[in-house]
Amino acid sequence: MCGRFALTATPDQTAAFLGLAELEDFPARYNIAPTQPVLMATAAAPRAPGSNLPDRQPMLVRWGLIPTWVKDTREFPLLFNARSEGAIEKASFKAAMRHRRTLVPASGFYEWRQSGGKKGQPYWIRPRQGGLVAFAGLMETYVEPGGSEMDTGAILTVNANAAIAHIHDRMPVVIDPGDFARWLDCRTLEPRDVADLLRPAQPDFFEAIPVSDLVNKVANTGPEIQQRGEVGPEPEKTIRRKPDADDSQMTLF
Repeated sequence: MCGRFALTATPDQTAAFLGLAELEDFPARYNIAPTQPVLMATAAAPRAPGSNLPDRQPMLVRWGLIPTWVKDTREFPLLFNARSEGAIEKASFKAAMRHRRTLVPASGFYEWRQSGGKKGQPYWIRPRQGGLVAFAGLMETYVEPGGSEMDTGAILTVNANAAIAHIHDRMPVVIDPGDFARWLDCRTLEPRDVADLLRPAQPDFFEAIPVSDLVNKVANTGPEIQQRGEVGPEPEKTIRRKPDADDSQMTLF
């Protein structure tokens, strides 16, 4: 899954990476969490021949996709991630997969090594070569009962690669810059035409850096949450024994 990420590049760097004309100024964000606004890039409306306008446009969306058919958001789960393996068929995501694919710029993401069903050691996972990445995203505009509109979105995930799997079994789908146009082209390319892009990043693409548990709290938003932390020991497995068991006796149970 991807439940936290960061975008610490400047607006100019982000705009150049995504192929946008420009972006309004925004601060570095070190701990972006679900329900907060996130930046996405979408394909622009069709342009007249010879137009110099960019092919992509930015938008801010609430991180947590709400399908158009939802009646009561209070009874609907927070869909901040979408499993790429079933997004084409799943009712919550299939319309967005066909018509509203997006790019989500990020400097990296956070993941927690599971420990006894609870969050364990947090890791800051970033491109080994530095710079930005673009996660595969989906966008849906939800119309509230009162008539107001809210743009919402989710990040697509896939099975983790070999470098990340020891931390978590899922990771965000990363779209290579050379595939931006394909992924965003919802006018001529159907989901099946871009399904090959929904794959894990190469094992050497990311590096995972252990950090302190400051990142656990959404209120902590400064760069200190990315400082390297100590990796705690793996939790010991509890061995169940029968009363008065003989330690010298091997058993399969």
